[in-house]
Amino acid sequence: MSKSVPPNNRKGLRTGYTTGACAAAAAKAATRCLVRSTMLSDIETTLPNRTRVTFALARCERVETRAICSVIKDAGDDPDCTHGAELIAEVELRTEPGIEIRGGVGVATVTKAGLGLEIGGPAINPVPRRNIMEMVGEELAGASYGGAVVTISVPGGEEMAKKTTNARLGLLGGISILGTTGIVRPYSTAAFKASVMQEIDVAAASGEHELVLTTGGKSEQYAMALYPHLPEQAFVQVGDFIGVGVRHCARRRIPRATVVGMMGKLSKMANGKMQTHAAGSEVDMVFLASLAAELAAPNELIASIREANTARHVLELCREADFIGITSLICKKVVEHCRHHAGDTLAVQACLVDFGGALLGRYPEVSE
Repeated sequence: MSKSVPPNNRKGLRTGYTTGACAAAAAKAATRCLVRSTMLSDIETTLPNRTRVTFALARCERVETRAICSVIKDAGDDPDCTHGAELIAEVELRTEPGIEIRGGVGVATVTKAGLGLEIGGPAINPVPRRNIMEMVGEELAGASYGGAVVTISVPGGEEMAKKTTNARLGLLGGISILGTTGIVRPYSTAAFKASVMQEIDVAAASGEHELVLTTGGKSEQYAMALYPHLPEQAFVQVGDFIGVGVRHCARRRIPRATVVGMMGKLSKMANGKMQTHAAGSEVDMVFLASLAAELAAPNELIASIREANTARHVLELCREADFIGITSLICKKVVEHCRHHAGDTLAVQACLVDFGGALLGRYPEVSE
């Protein structure tokens, strides 16, 4: 068992606890208050990964036949918009068996298919939902009550949700109650990958046939200007995980994907890097010089590209030399690698934009 101060990970960063873990702990505490007619200052709970943890309670009170307990979320060193959020569980016991989970203020309502959640129900994901039911069930075991109604609330959740992609996913009115292990890992790549796949799932369930995969907020803004006919949910920020994005598009039978990004990220993709984080893949100047040579660039320019500092610097050198074509060739290589990675079932187009949003290269010129 560990106290509710999260441990450090191998990089010395503090891990944290998910909204789901906090909600389950609060629900367990509120149920115990009612079953045992007692008040608590903390509660020992089991996370979905089976770790036993003790959470301090921020609130513990009785209101007529209900108990209300809460836990303050500690996200550790993860830059999470729900860090410091109060996860409140209000529990009312009932004689008939069964545990009903409801969403209160600050918990989003599901309005679109593709998330594996009931439309019209609360955005409480399956693992947290099971964890809440298990923890409440532990307290009901042997009690004279057979079931309970559990309402999870998050004061300020609607405001927090503005910093997430919830609205695009059709999760309205608050945050989602999330977590597969109960632990938040700082800058979790697994969490980001999951969010990319979730956005693609929702777009597919909504019948979208063309998605635009972008490397970040700026490139998405430029992509929306390039493809104004597409709805917002057709745009997915894949960040460094272009490989995850194209493969999941193919898995969900999306017919077409367009990749939009700037020189740095697309240069890495053109060189076959399907995960483009700087720590894992630097821009290869020798590779870019080889592309220039493929286009019969002057030897002096090829040599300058080989010694360039950044992908942006390469772009500047090509502009100065009035050398065109390298951006479209980069896009062609991106398309080839993405199609190979996705299994050749996905029609792919790539667009390279500059830092002001101007289109510098595209392949194929006309969508296949």
